[in-house]
Amino acid sequence: MVSTILTSLAQSSLYSFSDSPKLPSSKTLAKQTHALLLQRHCNFSHCLANGVLRLHSARLNRVSRRGLSSICFYDAKEKSDGTLQGKENGLNWPILERWDVPWEWQTVSLTSLACGLSFVLTGLVEAAAVPYLGLQIGELSLDERAEILFVDQTITTAVVLGVLYGLTNTFQPRPNDLFRYDLREPFNLQKGWLLWAGIGLVGAIIAVALTGVAMSFFSGETPQRETDALVRLLPLIGSSSISTACLVGITGVLAPILEETLFRGFFMVSLTKWVPTPVSVLISAAVFALAHLTPGEFPQLFVLGTALGFSYAQTRNLLAPITIHALWNSGVIVLLTFLQLQGYDIKELLQAS
Repeated sequence: MVSTILTSLAQSSLYSFSDSPKLPSSKTLAKQTHALLLQRHCNFSHCLANGVLRLHSARLNRVSRRGLSSICFYDAKEKSDGTLQGKENGLNWPILERWDVPWEWQTVSLTSLACGLSFVLTGLVEAAAVPYLGLQIGELSLDERAEILFVDQTITTAVVLGVLYGLTNTFQPRPNDLFRYDLREPFNLQKGWLLWAGIGLVGAIIAVALTGVAMSFFSGETPQRETDALVRLLPLIGSSSISTACLVGITGVLAPILEETLFRGFFMVSLTKWVPTPVSVLISAAVFALAHLTPGEFPQLFVLGTALGFSYAQTRNLLAPITIHALWNSGVIVLLTFLQLQGYDIKELLQAS
């Protein structure tokens, strides 16, 4: 009886043990433990990273509220969508950008008036001082006349530029692209001053020629050119190396530096504070043409001034328009000197043209 009971208990225990789920082995238990620890470690790392990002974001928000200069933001009011898209595509059009002009219209008006008065007064003072220096213009040689003209232009350039810089230098700090003369990177595709001077010179020659043809076609008359001025200079052209050097120095160095610094470097740049750059180029070109006091040459001078203005707007370097202006002025002097040395009658050539 007892043995039967024990046998039944043993069998029931065996059956119940076999039906119960099997316990995991030690290796399986170790793997599960490792996986659990790894999962907890990942969760902790994720939480830590989120905390660091939130802390960093909070610090950036505090910095932006303080307005520190180390954080830069895009101002949609200052830049147009086209400019932003151009920068994203790697394109940049400096010819359309405005200058950061530090002065107001009062300074523009006062400085322009002061430069004009200084130009006129300098000429009057020099003319009045000549007799007191014991100089008789009619008795001077051609070389001496050329030297006096060179000294006159040098003094005028120095006085006018001194007035210009004196009135504008009070605005500090001044942007780097104002009154900029930079010899670096002359052949840079975007802002190379010598490259764009060549492009501007060729464009100006073609545009002026087409303007003359158009004027002849519509008016039936040959447009007035600078023939009269050249005829007045004929006695000095090619008479000697001194007179030629003085004429080239006046027309190819001093006059371009003065006129381009005044009309493009100051007046055109100042206008960009109120009007787009292309409009300021056209306005300054018109004033440039009117300032020469030759109404018959206004169309050609306006076209030339436009080419000078756009070359400066593209390069932001005054050496570009100065080079165009210098080659335009002195190129004629050098060519006529060469022709005269070859035996040609320059006066006849000018009148025939």
